[in-house]
Amino acid sequence: MSTEKHRVVVRRVAAHGGGGHGGGWKIAYADFMTAMMAFFLVMWLLSNTSPKQREGIAEHFRMPLKVALSGGEKSSTSISVVPGGGMDPSTRADGEVQRADAEDDADADRLASMKERLDKLIENSPVFRQFRSQILIDITTEGLRLQIVDNENRPMFDLASAQVVPHMRAILRELGPTLNELPNKITLSGHTDAFVYSNGDRSYGNWELSADRANASRRELVMGGMAENKVLRVVGLADSMHLDRSNPRNPINRRISIILLNHRTQQQIENENSGGGGAGAILPARAKASPPPLLSAPTDNLKVTVKGSPAPTHP
Repeated sequence: MSTEKHRVVVRRVAAHGGGGHGGGWKIAYADFMTAMMAFFLVMWLLSNTSPKQREGIAEHFRMPLKVALSGGEKSSTSISVVPGGGMDPSTRADGEVQRADAEDDADADRLASMKERLDKLIENSPVFRQFRSQILIDITTEGLRLQIVDNENRPMFDLASAQVVPHMRAILRELGPTLNELPNKITLSGHTDAFVYSNGDRSYGNWELSADRANASRRELVMGGMAENKVLRVVGLADSMHLDRSNPRNPINRRISIILLNHRTQQQIENENSGGGGAGAILPARAKASPPPLLSAPTDNLKVTVKGSPAPTHP
């Protein structure tokens, strides 16, 4: 038998991929789409936050690096559970990161609405309309301020007296119930011009007069229907704060200032005057300290005779 040679045929098939780039473009495209989704998500979140919330977010990303570089008690020795300092959610203690407080925004909105309400009341009420030029309303860092200023031809009080004139009494009593619409407390301040008050009594001057006028205004507000516990502070400032600084003797400097406090200022005043914080918290600690010795000289040969306990004195 003759041996036959077998021919081996190798067929090569050209591979058809994704062109010149293969399939790598799909991964790059997927990464691009993921980055764009994250970008638009961040932009959407920023558009729905208030300016204070954006400041808080920026401070959150800025403060940890600052603490890491400069050190301090909030970086390594802090017991806070928030890395790099910040407000501890378990204790709600103050930290390095200033968080946006939604209550601030809500409080500001309430005061702004009250300002619009008072503006409309002044324009529509026959009691207020004739005295519109003597009523000033604005928003300050302390809250909503309403000032009733004096006029050369239409004073609010009798001359050199805290006696309220009839039209001022009508304004205050009409205003009293309106202030009850918000839970915010108020402060009243009395102001005078730069004329030196003198009625023969050297112990009574502009300071006493401004304080008496502020307290007289408080009484009229309460008589008009304002809750008595709504008043947080009544002060007399004499001529220390002029409305017209160029002319300290201008009658417009004689005024009563009523401030509907925002919650932050109200809390600050309450803490400063109730012993809950500030200097008031130091007093109990000082009271517990032992008093210094009365005598520094040796008392070996000193004989002390106690005849009886001293009688209590009254202020």
